[in-house]
Amino acid sequence: MSTSSSSAKDRNLLAVIGDEDSITGLLLAGIGHINEQQKKNFLVVDAKTQISSIESAFQEFTERKDIAILLINQHIAEKIRPTVDKYQQAFPALLEIPSKDHPYDPSKDSVLKRVQKLFGD
Repeated sequence: MSTSSSSAKDRNLLAVIGDEDSITGLLLAGIGHINEQQKKNFLVVDAKTQISSIESAFQEFTERKDIAILLINQHIAEKIRPTVDKYQQAFPALLEIPSKDHPYDPSKDSVLKRVQKLFGD
C-alpha cells in the first residue's frame, strides 16, 4: 500500500497536448515544466504536427511518474482516438478539454462514455 501511495504523492505536474492558444494560456497560468532530461510537460500541436508525434507524446506523458493529470484538446484527441480510448489507467488522469475554435462535445469524450456505460445510460 505504501508503494502506491508514495507514487501518487510524486505525481505533481499537469501535462498538456493542445493547440497554441490552449498551451499559451496554461503556460501563463504556470503549468510549464522542463525536467533534468530537458523533457517538457506540454506539446503544441498545429496543422504540421504529425499524428505519430502526438501519439508518442501521449505515450510519454502517460508513462511518466511525475504527471498527475494529462489535459488534451478534444479535437486533438479525435486524431488519436483509438489510443485515447485504449487508455484505462487512473494516473495520470486523462481529461479532454475544449479549445477556442472547437467546442466540447460530450458524445466524443472517452471518459464520459465509460462513466455512462457504468451507469447504464
